[in-house]
Amino acid sequence: MEKERVTITIEKKMLEKIDAMIDGHKIRNRSHAIEDALAKVLAKKAISTAFILAGGPGTRLRPITYEIPKALIPIHDRPMLEHQIDMLKKYDIRNIILAVGHKADKIKEYFGNGSKFGVKITYIVENKPMGTGGSLRSAKNHLNDSFVLLYVDTLMDPDIHSIARFHKEYGGMGTMLLVPTNEPEAAGAVLMEGNKITNFTEKPKHRKSALINAGLSIFEPSILDFVPEGVCSLEVDVFPLLASRGMLFGYPFNGPIYDIATPRGYERALKEWKG
Repeated sequence: MEKERVTITIEKKMLEKIDAMIDGHKIRNRSHAIEDALAKVLAKKAISTAFILAGGPGTRLRPITYEIPKALIPIHDRPMLEHQIDMLKKYDIRNIILAVGHKADKIKEYFGNGSKFGVKITYIVENKPMGTGGSLRSAKNHLNDSFVLLYVDTLMDPDIHSIARFHKEYGGMGTMLLVPTNEPEAAGAVLMEGNKITNFTEKPKHRKSALINAGLSIFEPSILDFVPEGVCSLEVDVFPLLASRGMLFGYPFNGPIYDIATPRGYERALKEWKG
């Protein structure tokens, strides 16, 4: 990104706090510290909404999900979705748009309007499966600015402010969190040129890449212009199109991530998740 030199005057005590941020690794120098602090403040103001996909039946976790929707699957005595809400609140994301279908009444009964959890929850209720794309399109009237897209069956704790800063700097339609894997056929695999995603293939039959969609992205509302009517899949119908048009960027994530949609992933989350 193009940068411009500026001269500013800062109170001495504040400058001492800025210097304390310098670690020689993540924050290299005073200029970098000031830029990082300013970017985080701007990022906080940039994103306040998350759209969470929570309508699926959770077939791979049956028989548990015959009675319990994925959003309410317990992790350390608290529902999965509650852990995600806690993570989002750390980054001042308190406007939650929740797409529900399977056992929607149970989710609404537990979370209500979200006030008990320090957030506002708006429900998008699907009476029949519309696919991830259809769910997003149904939330069109609630998505007026940049927003986080999150799958309810994924546990992680990335730095959303840093992702938001990256997203704004590169100016794409979307920024997708990416993780390395030995099983690229398990999710959406990507090919990259620099920071740009040039190809997105959902659960490829043949290994194309070791990088996959981590289950969290930041998008602009204009993504809705690319979502077709009717039942559709973001992963099959939309993400590949955005990638082919150079509108999708990738942000690497090396922290732990837990996919609770499978028995093996759920067991791992129970053993390792510290949230």
